Amino acid sequence: MAQQPGAVERLVQIIAELRQHCVWTRALTHESLVEYLVEESYELVEAIEERHPDDELRGELGDVLYQVVLHSAIAAERGSFTMEGVVNTLSEKLIRRNRHVFAADGSLLGDYPDSIEEIIASWDAAKRAERPERRDPFASLPRHLPALTLADKTLGRAGRAGADDAVVPAVGGGAAGADAPGSVTPSTEAELGEQLLRTVDLARRNGWDAERALRGAVARFTEDVTRALG
Repeated sequence: MAQQPGAVERLVQIIAELRQHCVWTRALTHESLVEYLVEESYELVEAIEERHPDDELRGELGDVLYQVVLHSAIAAERGSFTMEGVVNTLSEKLIRRNRHVFAADGSLLGDYPDSIEEIIASWDAAKRAERPERRDPFASLPRHLPALTLADKTLGRAGRAGADDAVVPAVGGGAAGADAPGSVTPSTEAELGEQLLRTVDLARRNGWDAERALRGAVARFTEDVTRALG
C-alpha cells in the first residue's frame, strides 16, 4: 500500500497537477501573480484586524500559502528551486538570525535573553554579518510598501542604525518638534509629506501602528457616513 503524502506534500502535488492540466493555472507567472499576492495578503490583514472567526483566518492563511507554493512550483519547472528549497532556506535563515536562541548547528542554547532590546540588537547584528559590505540601513526596504508603513520602517531603521535622534523635517522647514503634527497647515504637497512623516514618527515613538490607525479611522468614517445616509 502506497504511503499517503503529508499535508504539505499533498498540496505541492495538487498544485503541480493544476499546472499540468489547468490551462489558466499553467499560464500564471511570477509577474502575473503579484496582484493576487497583494490582494490575499490584505485579506489576511483584514481577517486579523477585524477579528474574523478562526475558520476564516485559517482560510486566508491558506490563500497566502497557495501563493508561496505556486511561486515555488513555477520556479521548479524552470529548474531553479522547489518548495523544499524554500522551506530549507527559511529554516536556515531563522537559525542564523536568531542566534539568541540557536547555536550555529541549530541546537538550542539553553539560556535566552529576556529583553526585547537585546533580542533586536542580536537580530540586527546577525543580519549585518550576512552582508558586511552593506552600509545603507535602508537598502533592503521595499519601496512599494504602503507609504505609512514605509515611513515607519524607515524611521525604525534609522533609529536602530544609531540615528534615533535624526531630525524629522518640520512643516515649513522648522526644527522637528517645534510644532505638534497637524498644528501647522501645509501649503504644498512637500510640506504635507513632511507633516505626515512627523505624524508617523509620533506614532512610532508611542508604539502605535500608523497604517492600522488610518485604516481604523477610515473604517469609522465610512460607518458614520453610511449611518448618516440611512
